Amino acid sequence: MSERRNRFLDMLMSRALNEPNTEPKYFTEVFERGIDPHVDDPEHCHRHSEVPTNDEDWPTLGSILAFRDRVRTRLLALYADFASGKRKISRSVGRMLAMTLEHEGWHIETLLYMLIQRAGTGTQPPPGFVTPPWEALSAQWEATCTTPATSNVTIGPSTITLGHDDCEGKDFEEGVYDQVEGHGFGWDNESPSRRVEVGKFRAEWRPISNGEFHDWWRNRKEIGLPPSWVEEEEEIQVRTLYGPVPLRIAKHWPVLTSYDMLDAYAKSKGGRLPTEPELRLFLDMYEVGYEGGGNVGIRNWHPVPATAGLEENSGRGTNGGVWEWTSTLFGSHEGLSPTEHFSGYSTDFFDGKHHVVLGASYATIPRLAGRRTVRNFYQHNYPYPWVGARVVYDA
Repeated sequence: MSERRNRFLDMLMSRALNEPNTEPKYFTEVFERGIDPHVDDPEHCHRHSEVPTNDEDWPTLGSILAFRDRVRTRLLALYADFASGKRKISRSVGRMLAMTLEHEGWHIETLLYMLIQRAGTGTQPPPGFVTPPWEALSAQWEATCTTPATSNVTIGPSTITLGHDDCEGKDFEEGVYDQVEGHGFGWDNESPSRRVEVGKFRAEWRPISNGEFHDWWRNRKEIGLPPSWVEEEEEIQVRTLYGPVPLRIAKHWPVLTSYDMLDAYAKSKGGRLPTEPELRLFLDMYEVGYEGGGNVGIRNWHPVPATAGLEENSGRGTNGGVWEWTSTLFGSHEGLSPTEHFSGYSTDFFDGKHHVVLGASYATIPRLAGRRTVRNFYQHNYPYPWVGARVVYDA
């Protein structure tokens, strides 16, 4: 995965600057894109790189590290050219740099939610990675986890703005080409801005917790175990990057699992999962974000109990550090201009299987977590990413 990030950076630099790829050029064929298989049919994948079939045909570790160093040297030289005035940054090149930076951020999180599946049994923490004092933290959470006076809040009707105006297709237009300073870059599916009506609804102040989900799940074990849990000696434990912890430690954390599981939970409670506009409106009103102390940007290496819904902060708080599912399918909208820097970034997933998720997890970099127009997306039955959900009700 690390090598694919370097290849992505090199590929986008070459396209934006009209320069050749860094040697060895065949790395483009091996590391250009991941496979992104459908969960229902792993044999069906999006367009991806052709990879070697024999172990001996894969690049050596030494050649990969050398390539990484050459790409990073190339990037630093580009920034040096900007600083010296040798090059002038354009909107298109600025977009490329923003995309490659954020691509790194996306894949930091992806790598971590892969590694957590073996934490404590295979994945080893780096030196100095100290295990939190779980028992003391649990006692603190028990003492401070105040329950809201009411479990949910009524919101709407309202009109909100989704997205922002950042069309890649206009990057070379006169008056736009050299306008970079202060511009808000985003991914193609964030643009353009559009006004949306949101009807009246009720939303739970907090996402579904591990404890709440467990109380419901223990009579429905046939649906399977969320991959964020592990069952050892008939005891449910919750995965962390430090290894699993007992459910009693993590019972107030948001549960992380697939859309399908959380949708079933919501329906059993007489509710549903929110649409994208509904969740966006709730987060705009009540989520404090990174600057407000929210659990994002690796402020912690694990979720924490949600705090929204208390009167002393007018209901505002953190959801505990998770992305949140919406019932909205990820698809196109009027005015969307598909990116040419990273062809297929969004459009490959307009397949009726992916749902929009909003917010941020504890491992989302602040640049992404703090931009309200960011939209993530996963297949409805993909259970591994750090995504939870809150229940909403028609009102």
